[in-house]
Amino acid sequence: MTSHADAPLGVFDSGLGGLTVVRALRRRCPAEDIVYLGDTARVPYGTRSPETVVRYALGCARVLIGRGVKAIVVACNTVSAVAIDMLRVELDLPVLGVILPGARAAVAASRGATIGVLGTAGTIASGAYPRAVASLSTRTEVAGQAAPLLVSLAEEGWLDGEVPRLVARRYLEPLIGAGARSVVLGCTHFPLLRAPIEAEAAALAGGPIPIVDSASATAEDVASFLAERGLATSRVGAGSLALLVTDLPKSFAAVASRFLGEAVGGDGGSRSPTHVETDGGSRSPTHVETDGGSRSPTHVETDGGSRSPTHVGTDGGSRSPADVGTDGGQAPPRGIDVEQIDL
Repeated sequence: MTSHADAPLGVFDSGLGGLTVVRALRRRCPAEDIVYLGDTARVPYGTRSPETVVRYALGCARVLIGRGVKAIVVACNTVSAVAIDMLRVELDLPVLGVILPGARAAVAASRGATIGVLGTAGTIASGAYPRAVASLSTRTEVAGQAAPLLVSLAEEGWLDGEVPRLVARRYLEPLIGAGARSVVLGCTHFPLLRAPIEAEAAALAGGPIPIVDSASATAEDVASFLAERGLATSRVGAGSLALLVTDLPKSFAAVASRFLGEAVGGDGGSRSPTHVETDGGSRSPTHVETDGGSRSPTHVETDGGSRSPTHVGTDGGSRSPADVGTDGGQAPPRGIDVEQIDL
């Protein structure tokens, strides 16, 4: 019988952005099974009323509970800002968010200087980051800036070039002008745009400033929480990953690898994650080496490291998904499947 600690982690977001948190979790807690739900039918949440966000979030959480998860990670700054307290009241399992980990990392990086926060309109209007920072440091000011176009750029894959840099500069100007000398990526889409954000922040501030990735900080918090509560899995090896969406599975699959850093090859059908034979045992093709193996130049930065969506292996070598087979032959170059569900 599977112990409660060996049950999967549940993670949800309004769409694709939460995959940056999943990516960080799979680096930090590689043995954990994860079930991810992207509410692509109702994205974005950042422009919704707080009441609507709470209703949507409860629906997503109940789907994950139905999948037997042991805890839920809210991989959405908007939900963490306006709905996490209600989730903790309504749900009989641990619920972790992204605001406090991001604020904690920002306070450490800012050294007393003003912290700038880029986020959705809902996150900024909620005042969640100023409250979280105030609970950690009474002498640190926070300046917030809603940056909705950055979400669209990330979703569309506009990750570098003149347009992302111009948009990033437009949103950063008021933050740097207010004295911010560190910037929190207060939306889980934004780690994909770290390069233009970092470059424009440095240009405006007259030198490099810390860019805080709440996805990486959240993964560290989750790992500590699971260990402290006796909820860390006892299994060894790579955990599995199930990807659920509420609409547009093919579109999700087409761009998800940018966020996740692993190959995603859903075809719109309802299928469970594929397992393949590698050395006599059943392994998931979502196993990604994190021990210094080779990396492809195609990667996404989230916490200072890089991962290729095609680097898959179980023995420290560098292999593409096409190299994994049951008898040394070529398996189809598929990634993680995407399952569409109804809420």
